[in-house]
Amino acid sequence: MAILIPLTLALVYIFLWLRKVGSREPGLPPGPPTLPLLGNLHIFPKEFAHFKFTEWARTYGGIYSLKVGSGSAIVLTDAAAVKELMDKRSGSTADRPPMHVADLVTGGLNMAVSRYSESWRTLRKAAHTILTSQACTNHLPIQSAEASQLLHDILCCPEGFYNHIRRYGNSVILSVLHGKRAPRYETQEATAFFEAQHEWELVLEPGATPPIDLIPILKYVPERWAKWKQDCSKTRKMQWRLYFGLLDETKERLNQGEENGCFMEELLARQVELGMNREMTGYLGGMLIEGGSDTTASYLQSLILALVAYPDAQRKAQEEIDRVIGSHRMPTLNDLEEMPYIRAMILENHRWRPVAPMFMPHRALNDEEYKGFVIPQGCTIFVNIWGIFHDPELYDDPENFVPERYLLNENGTKPGTDGSDLRPNLPFGVGRRACPGIHLAQNSININAMNFVWAFNFTPDTDTQGNPIHLDTFDYTKGIGTGPRSFKCKITPRSAEKANIIEREFLEAANTFSKFEFGLSEEDKEFVMRSRARC
Repeated sequence: MAILIPLTLALVYIFLWLRKVGSREPGLPPGPPTLPLLGNLHIFPKEFAHFKFTEWARTYGGIYSLKVGSGSAIVLTDAAAVKELMDKRSGSTADRPPMHVADLVTGGLNMAVSRYSESWRTLRKAAHTILTSQACTNHLPIQSAEASQLLHDILCCPEGFYNHIRRYGNSVILSVLHGKRAPRYETQEATAFFEAQHEWELVLEPGATPPIDLIPILKYVPERWAKWKQDCSKTRKMQWRLYFGLLDETKERLNQGEENGCFMEELLARQVELGMNREMTGYLGGMLIEGGSDTTASYLQSLILALVAYPDAQRKAQEEIDRVIGSHRMPTLNDLEEMPYIRAMILENHRWRPVAPMFMPHRALNDEEYKGFVIPQGCTIFVNIWGIFHDPELYDDPENFVPERYLLNENGTKPGTDGSDLRPNLPFGVGRRACPGIHLAQNSININAMNFVWAFNFTPDTDTQGNPIHLDTFDYTKGIGTGPRSFKCKITPRSAEKANIIEREFLEAANTFSKFEFGLSEEDKEFVMRSRARC
């Protein structure tokens, strides 16, 4: 009998404690109703989370909470909250939530997803050291040369534009980082990256794997019974083979005196100064390839989708570029200053279809208070950029592509609305986790946006009766980073003169390309010779 009393009390305590698990603690922002133990886990979206998070924001407000078991998540769909908590208080919100799957793949050395640690600060410092605005300006020749090939590839094979753009994004970042370009979409390094990146994004997508970090015992499930572990192992092998293969090639060229000024040459030369070892250096290069390859490609694919779906915007952009540039030369970055509509179009594309609609989740390092709500230490913070950029309280007709909104004011918000909490580079991230390659990315976006509008007409594909085929502007890939699925459209040169200029510019880029054409396969060499012979 004596032992039954403490046992009963213990069971009652456990029962009462379990009843609280999953409940929203006092002080948390409101949110969807919870269930015992689960919290909101049963309704947490497994894909395209930004749509559901935006729906909830319209019900529960610009800052609300979700309970995932005993853990808490804060969702920010309010520009003022993002500015205050993620930018001004970035020292307290710069951490990442524990991500066991990311650690399995990268050993905690991928700067984009790693915890806020000394290793992360070392990686971040190294990235900022080499990716300065001036340093990126020095790489404009290869970016412009690759942009000329992109135009040439589309001119020669317009139906393949989707993959031509992917090749461009990958080749630019490979050239700038490792001094080695990808002349074809099928170039070995390019295909290896696309395959590895696809697997990596699937691993990282919210809801794609079991809640290992909330239920740690799942870590001990044998790999043969855990597909997510198999996926992590597969992804790690793919990334390691590519990233460290490129690093070793760059180091070998450096040792042989065959430098071409790429960023990783500088990083290798300054490893000791920056506190970097081989593993950190290889993963930093890999993360920068990830950050600069598919993101740029997805942005440009969305831009073409917008030009096809919104012909009035295309026409106005063409009228402006014809007025400034004419037909006898291609545009340059210096010309953009004279093109307010195209600058507005570039900003609107970021708003309309952000490449990272949810960013990577953050984690609070300390308790924070905001407008009477508690943001508890250790909680996950989601920044719902999609929901902000599609907020009808901020933007007129937010679901449509309307560049004119950015001619009214720099933030594109509706008249009479305070948009001061927004900033033009918000699509590139927040606080201390903002994209370090922003200067490089903006140069690629600006060059190609002008080139597309100057060179081509983009119109819908047609059926057998000649009727335009409707494009689904919401048909996007799933993952942390997202872009339109492959789609069909008609792309034609705007004039024979412009087609000739494209061919001439591509031929003249051969000298720039030659500095980056190391270790090409026989198929790559044949492609290079054949494509230049056509000019």
